[in-house]
Amino acid sequence: MYKPFRAIISDLDGTLLNRHHKIGQFTIETLEKLAKQGIDIYLATGRNYPDVKHIISKVNVQDAMLVTSNGARANNLAGEQLASYYLPEALAFEIMTQTPFDKKMVCLNSYQGDEWFINVDVEQLREYHQDSGFMYQVVDFTHHHAKQTEKIFFIGRNPECLLPVEQYIQQTYGELVQMTYSTPQCLEIMAKGVCKANTLQDLVKLRGYELSDCISFGDGMNDVEMLSLAGKGCVMGNADFRLKQCLPNNEVIGSNKDEAVASYIRAIFGLL
Repeated sequence: MYKPFRAIISDLDGTLLNRHHKIGQFTIETLEKLAKQGIDIYLATGRNYPDVKHIISKVNVQDAMLVTSNGARANNLAGEQLASYYLPEALAFEIMTQTPFDKKMVCLNSYQGDEWFINVDVEQLREYHQDSGFMYQVVDFTHHHAKQTEKIFFIGRNPECLLPVEQYIQQTYGELVQMTYSTPQCLEIMAKGVCKANTLQDLVKLRGYELSDCISFGDGMNDVEMLSLAGKGCVMGNADFRLKQCLPNNEVIGSNKDEAVASYIRAIFGLL
């Protein structure tokens, strides 16, 4: 078998998962074929570890690397934690309690360790996690702890209502945090220097190669760095338009609803 790359790296929502936020059977079979050929698999996502662990459990592979919370954490399939980069507690608490936002238009969330916290019940968010069963806990952040904060994220009814939040975070904490968008309606804040690509760089070196030896797939602004540094970075047809503007020379493939990543993998690696 021809091996043009040592590994594949894929985002999940909008990329490897279908329109129902589930992993399709065609994709499952593709990843299993790939693993049997000795190609490493890395899943790099904004989702939290317990969520991703359930998703990958549907795929019969012996090993895979799970980069979660946009690079704030990394685990292997055995559950061993290989990296963790938390926001400093005092900083995380201040951001969660002092950042002004329109509570009718925006909700506040945090991933802390294996848990997801939110300031208000949002029924629509359940569809993203109905498969894994990973679910939030509603809390009052002014009386909540800030331990093991992997990321803080604001979800808006539309992209425009997140602009004041982004501007405030940038002006107040810009030199202390890493900020990105996983979707146009989800603004995410991690510790300074935390992104998928930085954590991936460390993980692939453990395997004896570089990101330039990998092919990657993504659809959001939180994928910019890994798509730029990989040997080949493929942008989804359904990607955030800002991602396409940032990476005008990267190949654009099909849509996640058609399991385009699996089709592309089969073609490039010659899988039948």
